[in-house]
Amino acid sequence: MSDARATGVAEPEVGSYFVANYPPFSTWTAEAVAREALPALGALHNSRRPGLQPRRAAALKGRPTSVPLGLYLHIPFCRKRCHFCYFRVYTNKNAGEVEQYLDVLAREWDLLRQQPALSGRPIDFVYFGGGTPSFLSTQQLSSLVARLTADTPWTSAEEITFECEPGTITSAKLDLIRKVGVTRLSLGVENFDDGILELNGRAHRSPEIARSFAHARSIGFPQINIDLIAGMLGETDANWRRCIERTIALDPDSVTIYQMELPYNTTITADILKGSGQFAQQVASWDTRRRWVREAFEALEGAGYTIGSAYTAVKDPSRTKFVYRDRLWEGADLAALGVASFGYLNGVHMQNLDTWEAYTAAIEHGELPLGRAYRPNADERVIRETILQFKRGAIRPSYFAAKFGVDVHARFADAWASLRADGFLAPGADDRITLTREGLLRVDMLLQRFFLERHRGVRYT
Repeated sequence: MSDARATGVAEPEVGSYFVANYPPFSTWTAEAVAREALPALGALHNSRRPGLQPRRAAALKGRPTSVPLGLYLHIPFCRKRCHFCYFRVYTNKNAGEVEQYLDVLAREWDLLRQQPALSGRPIDFVYFGGGTPSFLSTQQLSSLVARLTADTPWTSAEEITFECEPGTITSAKLDLIRKVGVTRLSLGVENFDDGILELNGRAHRSPEIARSFAHARSIGFPQINIDLIAGMLGETDANWRRCIERTIALDPDSVTIYQMELPYNTTITADILKGSGQFAQQVASWDTRRRWVREAFEALEGAGYTIGSAYTAVKDPSRTKFVYRDRLWEGADLAALGVASFGYLNGVHMQNLDTWEAYTAAIEHGELPLGRAYRPNADERVIRETILQFKRGAIRPSYFAAKFGVDVHARFADAWASLRADGFLAPGADDRITLTREGLLRVDMLLQRFFLERHRGVRYT
């Protein structure tokens, strides 16, 4: 069943699909930087989760009642720009410019960590994202980590994730990545077919996947994740089956599968909208993409994996976690460094300036490089955590009662009724609201049912 029939909402051929936050980014404003973000950074952090009801804290079942603090590092460099990429990345920077950026990144941390909202707080989790963090040389990476941890060690971090493009990996670089404390290595495989990788603008090839994975396994990373994308240009049923077979043969600790989406700033989107004919192949329909993810999940379950969200399968849920995801989806603070990066501190969403020039100029003037911000109200915080946690396939109303004093059964009664009527909710107990597999496979299309009316249908980014 297509989403146009199942949900009454047409699936976008182009445009944002994946829901990463709430309220939508387009509602964040430059005016809120001075009004909300800077005062939030200048205030001592709240030691207790906002809205937590102390007498009900036991219902959180062992989760920390203080607000964890994470650190996100945006490394915006790539060897090539993928044709489906919509992130702020650069492929034309020379070694001197890369060094300049890393210096600015470290100087941003010096500015940010001195803010009262971060003062004295330990780092609970770290995420190196991009772009391509593994684009950095061993010397650049070693120097960056040394500067960032000189006054704020990461020794207490529960998880440190590092994204890698297989073609940028050497044995020496992997050894260093492990040495600096990385616990979760995420390999951006996307596909195992060299022709499809080439067609979609990926820089690596299949032999580099095998080589980098083998060395990573040999030096004992606690968790190795493989990323795949269902529905890349040129994808076929036969190729997709081979990708899943090869993934299972590698036996990674976790697998992340995204359904191909085409926001407005991708090369493929430009080709579609302009009709320039750059690409003869088409992106598969949403029905096909969902079917491929369904087939992948079924194969992974048959190989002993457990489905942990709309995008992830894990080999051993008792040992394999994704702390970065789970902490953020439960309202953790996030100090975000780098051009265009997104953070959340003391109850305020904030994003850095989104161009190289503006970002670096702000820091060189001794200013925090904030571009836009938004302070969600109490109801918007409940909506945010509801929709993000629902991406794991289920939520527990007791969590929201304990943290916010809100009965989500009643607050979202209309949304539950519509999901149940469409067959996307599974039968279950009162303290667990669960999506069916078909609901999970299209969860991002369903989440607008929880949005406030003023946020439905607005530009997301």
